[in-house]
Amino acid sequence: MILLLTLAALAAGADRPSADAAAVAALDTAYQAAVKANDAPRMAAILHPDFVLVVGKGEVFSRAALLKSASARETIYERQDEDPGTQTVRVYGDTAVVTARLWLKGASADGSGAFDRKLWFSDTYVRTPHGWRYAFGQASQALPAS
Repeated sequence: MILLLTLAALAAGADRPSADAAAVAALDTAYQAAVKANDAPRMAAILHPDFVLVVGKGEVFSRAALLKSASARETIYERQDEDPGTQTVRVYGDTAVVTARLWLKGASADGSGAFDRKLWFSDTYVRTPHGWRYAFGQASQALPAS
């Protein structure tokens, strides 16, 4: 009986990484959609309280800075989408890393600059008592036009 319970527990646990990967993949896609819509409340629900983003030129942005920018609608996005088929999720226990190629297209709300670029990113999620939260992001510089 103990052997059967142990095997059942192992079998149930074997599905956990794939379920976690699917949950994080969906959460990261939802985060990109929230950024595109400047949906600060949805972004806040996904971001870890200690969130940090480091972009290709080395600039560092806090959770508060991203939420303030979204609330003020400083950027208007036409595209803020992961390129289909590029997303990969790797789960390491209570940590998951998402990599994907992102297409950004839009303009500053004040008209100071339009942009259209692709880049690679790595988003790190951690499991918390409240579910998966996006804790750290790193984005590459713009990729060469292809």
